[in-house]
Amino acid sequence: MRLFQTVLLWAFFALPIFSQQVLTLDDCRQLALNNNKQLAVSRAKQSMASDLRKAARTKYLPKVDALAGYEYTSREISLLSNSQKDFLSNLGTNAVGKITEPLSAVMTQMVQEGILRPEDVQAIQERVNPVVNGVAEKGNAVGQDIRDAFRTNTHNLFAGSVMIRQPLYMGGAITALNNIADLGEELASTDLDLRRQSTLYGIEEAYWLVVSLRQKQRLARSYYALVKQLNDDVHKMIDEGVATRADGLKVDVKLNEADMAITQANDGVSLAKMLLCQLCGLPLDGDITLSDEEADHIVGNVSPSDSTYTEGWERPELRMLQTGIDISRQGETLARALYRPQILLTAGYLITNPSVYNSFENKFKGVFNVGVVARVPLWSWREGHYKASAARALTTIAELEYEEASEKISLQISQCRYKVNEAQKRLAMAQKNIASAEENLRCASVGFHEGVISSTDVLGAQTAWQQAHSQLIDAETEVQLSETALRKALGEL
Repeated sequence: MRLFQTVLLWAFFALPIFSQQVLTLDDCRQLALNNNKQLAVSRAKQSMASDLRKAARTKYLPKVDALAGYEYTSREISLLSNSQKDFLSNLGTNAVGKITEPLSAVMTQMVQEGILRPEDVQAIQERVNPVVNGVAEKGNAVGQDIRDAFRTNTHNLFAGSVMIRQPLYMGGAITALNNIADLGEELASTDLDLRRQSTLYGIEEAYWLVVSLRQKQRLARSYYALVKQLNDDVHKMIDEGVATRADGLKVDVKLNEADMAITQANDGVSLAKMLLCQLCGLPLDGDITLSDEEADHIVGNVSPSDSTYTEGWERPELRMLQTGIDISRQGETLARALYRPQILLTAGYLITNPSVYNSFENKFKGVFNVGVVARVPLWSWREGHYKASAARALTTIAELEYEEASEKISLQISQCRYKVNEAQKRLAMAQKNIASAEENLRCASVGFHEGVISSTDVLGAQTAWQQAHSQLIDAETEVQLSETALRKALGEL
């Protein structure tokens, strides 16, 4: 049991040690690249652009579509008119009537001429009528069969087709679309590079901000220790009667200011680390330590060579603008394709029920078909011309924006170069001021202990020492950040 408690106790005290994370600048850069949300969005856009490029490639390939349908109609298609239907239904009656009517007229005439007696005519009719009626019935039945044979029975219509479409010539539209898709993928890749550089620049700013604030935190504590020592000495002198309470109050005020400076420095370091954690994708309350925090000086990187100071053609912004120009030019081709001929090859198989290939049969039967479709615009009130002119105007705008951006980037590179030189000069001056401030503080401290310099002069020397060290920290940080800004301006970050 005692062993278990000992292990728990050691684990409790060791937890903060193991939870603390020491990060270098490269670690922070890598964490930011892996966890930044905007970079994740840019990667998703790049993946989307790649899919769109693959989709554009399919425009060259044949498309296969299948279509099926059913329709019920309240009336069926009729190949015969109503009079033709009536004629066929009474085909036997009509045919017999055309035979019996002349025969009756002949027999009536023969009765009038005395060749036949009425009794003979009646006897003939009694014998002929059954035969005539039978023939009429048979004829009507044949006519009805013919009428039924012409029925289409198209109340229920079924149809299905498989169609293959292969573009042969579309006026250059498909090629232009594919080129635009390629440029879109390139644009997404450049946007990802731009986001990456912006993220790295933000990380370096946050990283060196934490380091500089950590230096100022140590400076604030050192300054507080100096003022505290002076405060103790002054109060001892007050007790011995060699100093006044006014001297003690002046030192007390400075001590309170130094204590407040420590509080502000602590808060600044905490907030700066929270910002760095957020950029790195770590918990905001994460306990991190930077590898450069405890360094005595912030060491700047080597400046780029002068030969690259005025270039900057690696900037993602310029590549994006150039890609925009190329897309506009392809847009011109796409606009011109609207009033060019378009030729399409088609092939397919059509099946219907009722089928019409052997009269109207209630069977599924189909037919293959092959064809060529051509579309030639003849007159559209110069719509295509206006669209092409608008596309050319967009290209001109993109080219002007590229030229303007190039000039601004060249100016920005020159400004960053001047800032690097100014920061280096300011750093050299700050280093010289450090030596003077330390010597001044040493002389003031010696003079105070010898009784020839007042506490006010010592406070002034301590304040000057604190300001000189603060200016040195600012100058070192400015050198680091100005060189980072120059690398970003050159597109080399």
